[in-house]
Amino acid sequence: MFTFVDQIEFMEITDLQLLFKKYKESSLFHRYITNEKITHLLSKLETYAKVKIVGKSVLENDIYTIKIGTGSKRILMWSQMHGNESTTTKAIFDFLNVCISNNSITNDILDNCTLCIIPILNPDGAEAYTRVNANDVDLNRDAQQRTQPESDILRKVFNEFKPHFCHNLHGQRTIFSAGNTNKSATVSFLAPAQDEACTVTPTRKIAMEIIAEMNSFLQKIIPEQVGVYDDAFNINCVGDTFQSENIPTILFEAGHFHKDYARDKTRELIFISYITSLLYIANTDVDGSNYGAYFDIPENKKLFFDVIIRNARLDESDRETIDLAFQFEERLQDDRIIFVPILKNIEILSNNFAHKEIDAKGAVVSSIDNKMLEVGYENVFVKLNNEKIALFSK
Repeated sequence: MFTFVDQIEFMEITDLQLLFKKYKESSLFHRYITNEKITHLLSKLETYAKVKIVGKSVLENDIYTIKIGTGSKRILMWSQMHGNESTTTKAIFDFLNVCISNNSITNDILDNCTLCIIPILNPDGAEAYTRVNANDVDLNRDAQQRTQPESDILRKVFNEFKPHFCHNLHGQRTIFSAGNTNKSATVSFLAPAQDEACTVTPTRKIAMEIIAEMNSFLQKIIPEQVGVYDDAFNINCVGDTFQSENIPTILFEAGHFHKDYARDKTRELIFISYITSLLYIANTDVDGSNYGAYFDIPENKKLFFDVIIRNARLDESDRETIDLAFQFEERLQDDRIIFVPILKNIEILSNNFAHKEIDAKGAVVSSIDNKMLEVGYENVFVKLNNEKIALFSK
C-alpha cells in the first residue's frame, strides 16, 4: 500500500483532473440539486455503502447518510446545509463514484478511514433554492439552540458517529476576492475559531495543516485564487461548535471561477480538495505541527461585482463619467437557476473588480426602453450607444 509520501510523489495534479473527468456524475449538473436528483444515485451506492434515512426535514423530506470505508479514522461530511449551495454535493457524488470503482487512491482512503456523509442536510431549502430551511432558519446559526429538525439530525449523527474530523461543505458568492487582489476566491477554507479569543489551539492547528495541504495542490491549478475566511468566533455556527468540542473542523467554500456560473470548474477543484484532504488524513498522523502555511493564504475580501460598466454617463447632459456595478441574483425558474443582473452601485469603483468589465468610453448607458438607470434596475440587457448589450451570457 502506498504511503502518503509515495502518493504525493506518484500523483500529479493532472492525474486528479483525469480522475474527475472519468468519474464525474453526469446526472448532476448546474446549480439546482435536490433530493429527487440524488435518490437514484443513493440506490446505486447501496451495494457498496450503508445508505440510511436518519430523519426528516420540516416538510418531511428524507435526510440521508452514506457511510463508506472500514478504516479507524472517522470523518463526518455534510453538504447543502444551505439549500442553494450545491457544488459540494455534486463533488461528493463524483468522489463516491471513484470510491466504488476500486481505484487505488480511494481504496487507500477507505482502508484507513470511515466516512459518514450527509449529501443534503437541508432538502427543503434545496428544493426551494434558498439558503434557509422551510421555517426560514439559517441552520448554520442554529448549532446551540437546535430549534430545527435538521439541526437535531446533524447533532445526532455527530454524537453517534463520533468523528475525528469534520468537513463542513458550503458555497460562496461571486463577490469574494482572494485578498486585496483582482483574483476571485474560487475556493475558500476556514479552520473555525473555538473560543472568543480565536486562539490557535491544537485542534485548530490540525485543521489548518490539512487546509495547507489542500492549498498546495490547488495552487497548481488556480494560483492566488484560494482564500480563507475571517475566523471571528460565533458559537451558533456549526463549525465553531464542533471545533470548540475539540474535533478538527474544516469549512469548505465553493466559489467562482472565470465564466463558470454553473460551477463546473469549481466542482472539479472541490473534488480535488476532497481527495487531497482525505488522502492526507488517511496516511498521516496529523498533529498540527505543519500548520504554519495556513497563514500564507490570503483572507477573503468583498471586492468583486459580476459586471462593471466603466466610464459611463447616465444622461447626455452629464459631464463626468461613473461606473455601474451589477450583481447577479440567482432565481429558481421552471426547475432551473437563472441569473438576473441587478444594478447595485452607481459611483466611481476604482477599488473594485468585476468578473466582466465593459468600457463605455464616455457613452450614455440606459435601460433598454431608454430610461435613466437607477439602483435596483434589473434586466439582462442595457443600452450602450443605442445597442442592446447583454450583461449575462452563458
